[in-house]
Amino acid sequence: MKTYDCAIVGGGPAGLNAALVLGRARRSVALFDNSQPRNGVTHASHGFITRDGIKPAEFRRIAYEEVLSYPSVQHWNTEVTSIQRNKDSFTLHDAKGQLVKARRIILSAGLKETLPAITGIRDFYGSSLFNCPFCDGWELRGQQLVVISDHPQVFHKVKLLLNWSQDIVLCTHGSAPLAAEDRQQLAMKGIPVIDTLITALSGQNGRLEHVHFADGTQLARSGGFVDPLLSPNARFKQALGCQTTDQGGIVIDASGRTTAAGVYAAGDSAYVMPSQLIYAAASGSKAAMAVVADLSEELWAAR
Repeated sequence: MKTYDCAIVGGGPAGLNAALVLGRARRSVALFDNSQPRNGVTHASHGFITRDGIKPAEFRRIAYEEVLSYPSVQHWNTEVTSIQRNKDSFTLHDAKGQLVKARRIILSAGLKETLPAITGIRDFYGSSLFNCPFCDGWELRGQQLVVISDHPQVFHKVKLLLNWSQDIVLCTHGSAPLAAEDRQQLAMKGIPVIDTLITALSGQNGRLEHVHFADGTQLARSGGFVDPLLSPNARFKQALGCQTTDQGGIVIDASGRTTAAGVYAAGDSAYVMPSQLIYAAASGSKAAMAVVADLSEELWAAR
C-alpha cells in the first residue's frame, strides 16, 4: 500500500489550496473530496481577487484543473469514514472500503449548516437570503432587508449591514438574543425588532418578497441575511486527539498545527465560522507549508 506524504480530508478552498502548495513542493497528496461543498447553493462567490463573482462550481473546476496538473496530487472522490493512528503514519478508511496511508493529515472538511425551521427558507438561501454581509452585501445594497437570527452577536451584524442598506428589520424568530441596551440602541436608530415566530417566507424565482409571522401578519422584504446553526464536519478530531474549542472547532497554532502530532487543520472546520474563500484558501496554504516544513525537518534529521 502506498503511503502518501499527506492526506487532506475536505476539498473546499482550504483543502484545494493545501493540495496546490503540497503538489508544488513535490509532496504526494491524497485529496479526499466527495463533491458536496457547503457553498454549492450560492449563486456566486465574492471577495477573492481575480475571482469576484465566480460561480462555486466554476471555482472548483478551475481549482481542480490547477491542482491535478501536479502529478503527485491524487483526487479521491469519496468520503473518509474513519482515521486510525499508527506508529509513524495514519490509515484512512473511505466509504468505498478502500484504505489509504499517510504520514500527515490536514482536516479541512468545513462546516455543516442547519437553517431555521421556516417554510420556504431554502427557496431563497443563496439567491436573496445569505449568511455573510461581506460576501453578498453588495448584491443587496439599498434594498429592504430582513435579518433572521437568534444569535447573541446579531446586534453587531445589524450594525455591519448598515454599510449596504439603511432599511433593515431584525427578526429574532421567537427568541430573545438581544440585551435591553442593544434593543434600545436599535430603536433609537430606527431599526425595528420583531420577536414573533416566523412561519414562512414567500417570493418567486429565488427572490424573497414577504416574511410571514405566526400572528398572521407579514413583512415585505426583498432580501436579507440569516444565521444558520454551524457545526464542524471534522468528526475525526476527537479520535485523533485534537484539542477543541468551546464552539467545537479545532485548536490550531498560527501555522495550522493542531495539538495532535501529525495533524493539521484549515478553513472553517478550525474556526467554526463561514469565512470568505480568500481566508479559507490562505489557511490551507499555511497548513500545507507547515506540513512541508515538518516533513523537511524529518528528512534532514534522517540524512
